[in-house]
Amino acid sequence: MKITSVEAIVLDTGKNYTDPAQAAEAHGVRFVSLIKIDTDAGITGWADVETQPHVGKAIMDAPSGGQIGFESLRAALIGEDPMQRERLWQKMQRYVAYYGRHGAGMQMISGVDIALWDIAGQATGQPISTLLGARYRDKVKAYASTTFRPTPDAMRAAVADYLALGFRAIKFGWGAFGRDLALDIALVKAARAEAGPDVDLMVDGGWYGITYADPFRPRSLREWIKLVHALEDLDIFWLEDFLHPDNFDGYATVAAQTTSLRIAAGEQLAGYEAFEHLAVHAGVDTLQPDLSRCGGITVGRQIADLCTRRQINCVPHAWLTDLLKAASLHLNAYLMDSLYLEYNVSSASLLNQLCHEPIRMIDGYVPVPSGPGLGVTVNEEVVARYRVA
Repeated sequence: MKITSVEAIVLDTGKNYTDPAQAAEAHGVRFVSLIKIDTDAGITGWADVETQPHVGKAIMDAPSGGQIGFESLRAALIGEDPMQRERLWQKMQRYVAYYGRHGAGMQMISGVDIALWDIAGQATGQPISTLLGARYRDKVKAYASTTFRPTPDAMRAAVADYLALGFRAIKFGWGAFGRDLALDIALVKAARAEAGPDVDLMVDGGWYGITYADPFRPRSLREWIKLVHALEDLDIFWLEDFLHPDNFDGYATVAAQTTSLRIAAGEQLAGYEAFEHLAVHAGVDTLQPDLSRCGGITVGRQIADLCTRRQINCVPHAWLTDLLKAASLHLNAYLMDSLYLEYNVSSASLLNQLCHEPIRMIDGYVPVPSGPGLGVTVNEEVVARYRVA
């Protein structure tokens, strides 16, 4: 079997991200990046990538520079055997070595890797979790992944809505959070009051501002430690990605002040070494690799094994389409100890309707796909409708 074509596809939902001042569900990303890999065996692998899709497409389609290190990803893949995932992972990294070992380059490598696992599963008739070598569970607890509302009343209303949908775990992040300590605590208090004691609540601090007027969100470590103590009093399960991704010492300082609250991080990092540093030196006890950023399922499995060895948790970041949900479910099935699937509840219909088999929550849990490969198939009519590049 040989790879015959590799496409980086850009979809446009037609709507920008929601204003954080609004008391509403976020629309989600406007542009969506997909990778499609065809083979001469008639098998097609798919993945989505949480990146800037137009940049990712340029990395995939760049003209040859006549030198390894400055090549496109497509040049590394055409004519190759898609079953040789590890060799192709190493080859892709070398083809983009001078400009893409991190950032968008690594993110596109990650998407290709997921698509190659999808092909391997289809070729062998096995779900990816079986190919990984372990399927400890057939369902994973879902948490509603949403944005902070700007007022306590709006927070209570949002919690009530998610409980009515069947969620028993909710994560609020970004939005109005992160600038005013008193408001932050009031918002979380309102969520806990509405949720009651038996619902898991998590907080995603967000390390940068999300408005064009002020892209910064400065807060000292001492202020974060004050917030940590308040969150522990409210029985918050984890505080996530609240510092600069490279501030490992800062994470270690805050983690040392926690007792029950977990520190979670990693969605913007790539490569096994970065996650090992988070676990060993930064005191982070819940690693959050995004499979479309960290290096794909190949690296995701390495991170999962690290978590198993150190007896800490791995919860994949999965805020995109059902393709990433499916990949993350397979990694969750592989984990000996699995906590959650991040469930994107954004209002952008494309994100949750890209596949013929939508990934749905049932009584607070999401089934792990049992079909070959990812176990979901892309609706190419939807792709054609939204495709702009």
